[in-house]
Amino acid sequence: MKTRTGLFPIGFRRMGYDWHKDIDALIDWTKKNGLELIDLSRDGDITAKAVTAAGLKVGSVDFVEWQGMISADKAKRADAVAKNADYVKACAAAGANNFFLVMLPEDPAKSRKENFGYMVESFSELAPTLEAVGGHVVIEGWPGPGALCCTPEGYRGFFEQCPSKAMGVNYDPSHLLRMGIDPIRFLGEFIDRVYHVHGKDCTIINENLYEYGTEQPPTFAEPIPWGNMHWRYTIPGHGVSRWPKILSMLENHGYKGGVSIELEDVKYSGSRANEELGILQGARFLEGT
Repeated sequence: MKTRTGLFPIGFRRMGYDWHKDIDALIDWTKKNGLELIDLSRDGDITAKAVTAAGLKVGSVDFVEWQGMISADKAKRADAVAKNADYVKACAAAGANNFFLVMLPEDPAKSRKENFGYMVESFSELAPTLEAVGGHVVIEGWPGPGALCCTPEGYRGFFEQCPSKAMGVNYDPSHLLRMGIDPIRFLGEFIDRVYHVHGKDCTIINENLYEYGTEQPPTFAEPIPWGNMHWRYTIPGHGVSRWPKILSMLENHGYKGGVSIELEDVKYSGSRANEELGILQGARFLEGT
């Protein structure tokens, strides 16, 4: 499967679902359904070999160390940089060049400026290893506890202070939409740094926005899985992202990567059949877009 606009290969992110745990079975399912790539977890140095040997692409692999890269403890940071550097070399040898993480600090209670400095120091030290193998950091903008690169201010500040072109963006419009950030404007500003794309969307629930607002949790209503009361993540095509515009911008800019479905949609959960359907429905939508 490829997107209609741009002919970008379509795949999916390996999640914690039971049926995702057997990599060989997952590869077989991927090929049978015409998907072309898989995003891997923190075992990419091992699993990437199996994926590429099967004729598939690796969209991204998760770094083995996340919070340790943004620790107040200098020794911890040095250890995290060393572990990630070894991992980068092993994954690159197996055909994986995009390294995924969220910039989550070890201690979110510390000031953002302090944690930001630790982040810049660590990734500046890792940059030469990435550059040597043609690798890229692909930062997802999930606004988790203390996350440092999820808004334009955060990404921009990081790229200014750590200018290596090895530092990049995992473009996922769903996180931008839930925060009220224009994903098209964001893509226009950071398109030079986009090395990987998540096929995930977000819908805004206007009735709930009236009922609950954005600042307070509900008193009586049940929370929405993979969402909040006024928004939830969806597969592509079930949210408000302008995928024709997104894909057209990527095509015009010469983007060379793929689009990976990250399945976090309550309507396609709870069973393997639902999860398979969610991945394939999202992929089919992108294939026709």
